[in-house]
Amino acid sequence: MGRPDLKSNDARRSASNPHLRVSLEYLDAILDYLDHHNIHMYRMSSDLAPYATHPDTPQFHSMIQESRSELKAFGDKAKRLDIRLSFHPSQFIVLNSQDTSLVEKSIWDLSSQAEMLDLMELGPEAVLVVHVGGTYGDRKSSAARWVETWHTLPEPVRRRLVLENDDLRFSAADVLWIHEHTGVRLIFDYQHFWCFNPENLALRPTVESFLKTWPHDVRPKIHFSSPRTELRQIKRKSRKTGKNEIVNMAPIWTGHADFCNPFEFSTFMRAVDGLEFDVMLEAKAKDLALIRLRPDLLRYAPDVAARFGLSESQIALLSGAEDEVLETEAEAGA
Repeated sequence: MGRPDLKSNDARRSASNPHLRVSLEYLDAILDYLDHHNIHMYRMSSDLAPYATHPDTPQFHSMIQESRSELKAFGDKAKRLDIRLSFHPSQFIVLNSQDTSLVEKSIWDLSSQAEMLDLMELGPEAVLVVHVGGTYGDRKSSAARWVETWHTLPEPVRRRLVLENDDLRFSAADVLWIHEHTGVRLIFDYQHFWCFNPENLALRPTVESFLKTWPHDVRPKIHFSSPRTELRQIKRKSRKTGKNEIVNMAPIWTGHADFCNPFEFSTFMRAVDGLEFDVMLEAKAKDLALIRLRPDLLRYAPDVAARFGLSESQIALLSGAEDEVLETEAEAGA
């Protein structure tokens, strides 16, 4: 968001012949931006290879193989800059669906993304993050169905796939159960943990259990976000007059805030002191949230800032970077 002119993927319609090669050219510029701001994690768009798995566009199904050299070059650059890449496939990827055709389509999409990561020649830290899926009226049988699907997945997908606890349907305890029956690696989501933890698991032991699902030589990662607290204004028709009206509503705690609350983040990091993992911020302001969190940590939690290699000598530099990207965003919206 600090550079609104940068594109994350080739979003042209199929009639314009979009291509993965174009998406990779866009991402090459994004890597430079990330490197400039010392950002070392990036989630790539699920639409990176446009129409590559659309059943009605077979002319695009070979674009990943057509882009082998470009994918390798991009992966080499990401490794050189020490930027950890991943995919988080869309909500339409459902491995425990009762609809077998949807499961097959989901596996096709996952295979496509795993193929791209393999052709980038990235290590096992480059993953595909998914949720369990729907409950379909029975959470236990739905979790068991995910386990059944796991055993049918192609090897590249099983090697890259990681599972995340969610905020409404499958708790940390649920995905730990799935791990026990599959060996799938787990990603701990901080906000989801507080939104849905019916088993009342304790925070630190749960984080420890999630981290132990990763091989000792692969650095785990977690997701952190703060809940959105703002008043919501919803437009709807009045029951009395039938006319549109604006209604004030309380926030929904599953929603992500634009930025990360530094006090909440610091409290969490102190609770898991001594544990090693990467942190991906899931904030609406994306890169701006990280750029703002750094000086906040230096000011309010220098002990936590030190864990991320931040020091007082960097305050001016980081503040300048924050001003730069925020001003750029303001100009773009003017």
